[in-house]
Amino acid sequence: MRDPRLKVLAKQILEHSVKAGKGDKIMIHGQPNTKPLMLELLEEAYKLGAYPFMELKDDELDRQWAIQSSLEQYETIARWEMQRFQDLDALIYIVGEENDAEMTDIPAEVFRVSGEVMKPVTDYYINKCRWVLLNYPTKSLAQKAGMSTSKFEDFLLDVCTVDYAKMAAAMKPLKELMEKTDRVRIVSPGTDLTFSIKGIPAVMCYGERNIPDGEVYTAPVRDSVNGTITYNTPCPYQGTTFRNVSLTFKDGKIIKAEADQSEKINDIFDIDEGARYIGEFALGLNPMIHHPMGDILFDEKINGSIHFTPGLAYKEADNGNVSSIHWDMVLVQREEYGGGEIYFDDRLIRKNGLFVVPELEGLNPNALLGKGK
Repeated sequence: MRDPRLKVLAKQILEHSVKAGKGDKIMIHGQPNTKPLMLELLEEAYKLGAYPFMELKDDELDRQWAIQSSLEQYETIARWEMQRFQDLDALIYIVGEENDAEMTDIPAEVFRVSGEVMKPVTDYYINKCRWVLLNYPTKSLAQKAGMSTSKFEDFLLDVCTVDYAKMAAAMKPLKELMEKTDRVRIVSPGTDLTFSIKGIPAVMCYGERNIPDGEVYTAPVRDSVNGTITYNTPCPYQGTTFRNVSLTFKDGKIIKAEADQSEKINDIFDIDEGARYIGEFALGLNPMIHHPMGDILFDEKINGSIHFTPGLAYKEADNGNVSSIHWDMVLVQREEYGGGEIYFDDRLIRKNGLFVVPELEGLNPNALLGKGK
């Protein structure tokens, strides 16, 4: 039996996220366990007069292929993929995670090579195509979230179908304030960090590129970051989850990186020069996401959080940093996570995860959910 909520989600993806229209060529990328949503997307795409195409991938097969892959193979794939993306209008990328450790034994050099060779392709579809990335509810994700499968299905579908139009309206004052701000200070247990965001655009995210969504992001001036940040959530990267990550900066560069796997995390930051600089600073705003679950699509949207991201800067908020990595790392500042403050030009903006200036109170969870301030 079809879940009617998947039809609602499919319509939201097509109409709101990728704005599908008559004649649009749309690639629906999924995994075998995402078939129910893919069926709804196919049906709704045809109703809109679009031309949908399908691609099914499997993590176990991808691992077996990648573990012995060569530079020549990636160069061939890059040519094929670039041609394909140049012929598409939109991409819907559905992740059906079954084992988030599937890729842990692939050598770091493989990730480095693939990241470098595929970067022009990634840049093309990010900047030239309409696209959206989302998770499908699986037993693996439910386990990470500490929920039963059925409860997690309800949670995910509720989170993915929040009122993004209302969220967008509430984000506008934050965007305007960020674009007027020079100095930012972040204070939390183990964290005292300063940087500038002067002259860099702020970008609102409300269900067009990610589902679930809810953040406003910019980037620090590349060499302006000084101090230390300690992340209080798991930091997954290419199948390995790092904990207790602490980064110390001087003039923008990570000069000290510590974690439960310090040697391995430093190997990642040594992939290229840009990996030790920050490409994104964002505030998480989704009123229905409260706790980390080790999946960045959810964790970076936690209300009362920030993420401070080593690696590539997005074109829309570009500070000039270039890297083959873009690693979102999350700090939750709500009181139950130790609290914390954000200052813009020495003015307290958010305390313990709640905005404290009148023009931003509409972004607090109760306001977004229609329960007051």
